[in-house]
Amino acid sequence: MALRNLVLEDDPLIRKHSRPVDEITPRIHKLLDDMADTMYFENRGIGIAAPQVGVLRRIFIVDVGDDHGLIEFINPEITYREGSQVGSEGCLSVPGKTCEVERPKKIKVKALDRNGNEFELEAEDLLARCICHEYDHLEGVLFIDKSVDGQVYRIEDNDE
Repeated sequence: MALRNLVLEDDPLIRKHSRPVDEITPRIHKLLDDMADTMYFENRGIGIAAPQVGVLRRIFIVDVGDDHGLIEFINPEITYREGSQVGSEGCLSVPGKTCEVERPKKIKVKALDRNGNEFELEAEDLLARCICHEYDHLEGVLFIDKSVDGQVYRIEDNDE
C-alpha cells in the first residue's frame, strides 16, 4: 500500500489542465493503485483524480459503493449529458468545505481501462455526479467554482 500526498486547493497545480496518457506502463498501474489506496484508506473518498496526487495526467478513479465497484478511467471523454441534478459536494483537495453543484443527471463516458481497452459507461445520479466532479479535476476546475448560489460552506467539526 502506498499513500500519496493530496494537492490542496491553494496549490496552483490543482488548477492546471492534465495531459493525455500516451502509453499505459507499469508506472500508470502504480499510480492507479496508489490513487485507490489514498482514496480508500487515508481519506475515505468516492473518487480521486491524478492531479489531486500531483500528477497532471488524464486519469481518475471512482467508487460510489454500488455494483460497479472501483472504476478506473484513463483519457476519459464525456460524450453525452442529459438532465440536471443539484446536490451537495465536497472534495479531498478542498477539505472542510461543501457547496451545492448542478451536474447532469445522466452521462455517457468513454475511456481506457488499465489494460488499454476502451470502454463506454452510462452513469446516473451519484455515479454521474462523481465522474463529472473528477473529470473537472482534469480540466483544472474545482467544485467550488460551480456553486449554484455562489456560497461555499464550512463543514463544522462535530468531534467533542
